[in-house]
Parts: sequence; C-alpha cells; structure tokens
Amino acid sequence: MSKGLRLTEKWMQRALWLVAFAFAAFLIGLGGKVVENLWDVEQPLTVEGFMDPAQVRSLRAEEARLEARRDAAQLALEQAKQKHEVARSNTASSRQTFDNWLATRRATARPDQDPELIARTRALDALEAGERTALAAVETQQQGLLDAHQALAGTQERWKRMEGPAYTAWLKASTSKELRVFLYRLALTLPLLVLAGWLFARKRQGQYWPFVWGFIIFALFAFFFELVPYLPSYGGYVRYLVGIAITVLVGRYAIVSLQRYLARQRQAEALPDVERRQTLRYDAALARLGKGVCPGCERPVDLKDAALDYCPHCGIGLFDRCTCCTTRKNAFARFCFACGTAANTTLAD
Repeated sequence: MSKGLRLTEKWMQRALWLVAFAFAAFLIGLGGKVVENLWDVEQPLTVEGFMDPAQVRSLRAEEARLEARRDAAQLALEQAKQKHEVARSNTASSRQTFDNWLATRRATARPDQDPELIARTRALDALEAGERTALAAVETQQQGLLDAHQALAGTQERWKRMEGPAYTAWLKASTSKELRVFLYRLALTLPLLVLAGWLFARKRQGQYWPFVWGFIIFALFAFFFELVPYLPSYGGYVRYLVGIAITVLVGRYAIVSLQRYLARQRQAEALPDVERRQTLRYDAALARLGKGVCPGCERPVDLKDAALDYCPHCGIGLFDRCTCCTTRKNAFARFCFACGTAANTTLAD
C-alpha cells in the first residue's frame, strides 16, 4: 500500500532527478563564470590613474635615481668598512710586534738599536695614519648613505602627499564600480529568478520537469550564492535591508500558499466522496496511505484498525469491500488483491 509507483517508474523518477541536478550543475558552472567575469567589463582602477601622469613619471624617475644612489652608497660604505678593518688589523699586529721588540731592547739596553727604534716607530705611525684615513673614508661614506636615505625619504613623503587625494578619488570610484557591477549581476540574475518563479508556478509538473527543476535550482543558486555575496555593504544596511525584503517576500508567499491550501482542503472536504476522489492522484493517494495519513485531508489515521473504513476527520472512504468476493480492501486500489476484480475507482494517474 505504501508503494504507489511502479518499480521502473520509481527508478526513472530518480534518474530524471539526476538529470535535473546535472543540468543545474552545468548551468551553475556557466553562470558562475559569467558572473565572475562581469568585474572585467570595466577597466581596472588604480590609485596612479587619479594622479598627474607627468608628476608620477617625475617622482618615479627621481625615486629610482635616489634608490640607485642609496645602493651605491651602501656598497661603497661596505668597501670602506672592510678597508678600515684591514688597516686596523695591520696596526694592531704591528703594535704588538713593536711592543715585544721594545721590551727586548729595554732588557738588553743596546744603544746600537736606536736607529731601528726610530724606523719601527715611524712605520707604526704610518700604519696608524692609514687607519685614520680609512676611518675618515668610512665616515664619509656613512654621511653619503645618510644623505641618500634622507633624499629618498623626502621623495617618498612627496609621493604620499600627492597620493592622498588620489587614493580618496580611487576609493570613491571603486565603490561606484562595485555598485555598477552589482547592478550588472542583478540585471543578469533577477530575470532568471523571475523566469524560475514562472516555471515553478506553471511548468514544474510538465513533461520536461527535470529541465524546469534544474533551471529553478540554478536560478536560486545564482541569486543567493552568486549575487548576494556581492551586495554592497554600506555599513551592513543594504544587506540587512535586502535580507528583510527577501524574508518578507518568502514569508508572505508561504502564508498565502498555506491559506490557499487550507481553502482548497476545506472546499474539497465539502464535496461528495466520488468528486473528492476525482481530485486525487492514484500514486499520491497510495503514498499518503503508506505514511499513515488520510489521502483526502492528510491527517493521521489508524489504518491498522479493522473497524475503520472512513476517515474520522473528513469522512472520505478508506476501505471498502470487493463487489465480487466481498474482501475488505483499500478503497483506492484499482483491483482487488484477493480475486483481481477491477475496482470502480476514478483516481487519476
């Protein structure tokens, strides 16, 4: 009683749902590419695009020249430091040798070594003079590097002063571009959503329903996952307002649908039993009975009760007896399960 659909029909229904999801997946992939590439419809915006090109070229050239000067000064400073280190090492080594020799001379007190003392002292003085010269060269290169850094910092400061108004203009233009691209995406996805609503209302149970449902899934995905993330924020107001509007629309549709459904149910329950059966589909009736609910009013009923032949809520017949063998059977079955006699049912497929 719970198996309303034929076995082949059931599997074909599942296969058609796979077709619907596959169709939706390919549409979603194509739509995602289109929505993503809409950002490239307009030219990319840069901060430099809102600055004077002549001043930009001048500052860039000056910045490149000063960076080269800084790098050259840094290299020269490293070379000067290396030379100073060598000179200082030579002086230290010579002084150590001189101190050792001088200690030996004092121990022997030989006057014939006075000329050598003078020569060694002069050599040591020459090394110390070379060390001072190397240190002066290091200080000169340090000053040159400092000058290069200060000149480069001045150029960068000029660049920041010129970049400030340009950044403000760029930010404003980027916001406008974001809004325009969002409108492009809205113009693309909103008709899809409207068309999906029309298909849902008119064609969802037609012959080509897998393609209809596939398109509906695609349109909903395109709107809620491809469009909504690109909503301009403006502090969150736009997104909250859009969320409120969508909630109101969906809620109103749900409320209206519920009221219409209840109205149809009340009208159907007021009809005679035979006319009510004409409004029910065979597969839907068996599926509802399989779930333990009345096919007419969809309220729970105890189908295991052998004394229950009519729905206690709406009065529609649930069980009757075969006109041939008088076996108690499902009133919605087309044939008697005991003798195979055709039942007098008016249910649609």
